[in-house]
Amino acid sequence: MLLIVAFIVSFFFAMNIGASGAAAAMGVAYGSGAIRRRSTALLLCGLGVFLGSLGGGEVVKTIGSGIIPSSILTIKIVVIILIAATISLFAANIMGIPLSTSEITVGSVVGIGIAYQTVYFHKLLFIVSIWIIIPIIAFAFTFFIGKCFLSLKRKYPQLEQGRWGKMFVTLLIVTGFFEAFSAGMNNVANAVGPLVGAGLISVSHGMIFGGIFVALGAILLGRRVLETNGKKITNFSPFEGSAISGTGATLVILSSIFGLPVPLTQITTSAIIGIGTAKNGFYIWQKRIVIQLLKVWFVSPIFSLVISYSLVKLLLDSDLYTIIAIFSVCLATLGIISLKKTIDEERRSLHESGGGI
Repeated sequence: MLLIVAFIVSFFFAMNIGASGAAAAMGVAYGSGAIRRRSTALLLCGLGVFLGSLGGGEVVKTIGSGIIPSSILTIKIVVIILIAATISLFAANIMGIPLSTSEITVGSVVGIGIAYQTVYFHKLLFIVSIWIIIPIIAFAFTFFIGKCFLSLKRKYPQLEQGRWGKMFVTLLIVTGFFEAFSAGMNNVANAVGPLVGAGLISVSHGMIFGGIFVALGAILLGRRVLETNGKKITNFSPFEGSAISGTGATLVILSSIFGLPVPLTQITTSAIIGIGTAKNGFYIWQKRIVIQLLKVWFVSPIFSLVISYSLVKLLLDSDLYTIIAIFSVCLATLGIISLKKTIDEERRSLHESGGGI
């Protein structure tokens, strides 16, 4: 029975991965108007994700045994990891926020490692450093490309019209599909990696079945995240969208080859913000959606870590006092964040009404 639960939770998590990370891969093509119908964008995304998942074996191995020893991955531990990650991801999907499934999965695995006092910290620190570096690279590259393209448009105002315009639209659809492919290559491991590490399924079967459910999640559940990445952050032309998708896909595929689980949604969204900053200046950083994204990215791995650690202490160790202490701290932190948010909204309201502060 517990084995069945592990597979059900894994595949449900895979569908949420499709809704969050994979659907965001086609958000650029959809937001720029290259693909006008949302259903078409999601279908292309699902196909790209499934094909990419077939090449994600190295990342599967990292999630399964590269952060904590596979010897501690029992069926109960696998279920706890997946439940902790799924709760975090499902909450983000409800809010329509493109959350990094790699971060929450690694956070859940680390929570287990801390509970059993066995984590490969050298590997973990290397992965976290990559999480910080790659979005910065994506932002810097698309910012540079955006500035260069604006200079070209001043010299050649007709650059995005006629034959060139059609070529950029085609390029955007191709790079969007390429990015969905990279999502499958990297993110499917987050759902099936714990199963593989525990020896419950082979790497090849995990990639196939994981890819199917991630693709289904992108098609059936990815609408809100597609709207967030495509419409609510900034508007972009087909060429700018191609730069965003191409940058994200290239960085993620290179990481996947080396078995590194990386935050695709952070990379894509950082690239989008890079283009937006090049066009509109740093005013884009004042947008509430960008601030909300940054907060969720910071909190999500810690949140999933706390959940997995707490579930181990509660269900396996029966350590109720530790759980009470942890959740007291969490509730206090959430209370402070909520209070700060209320104060900020009141200040903004006064400022907009002319009251000033």
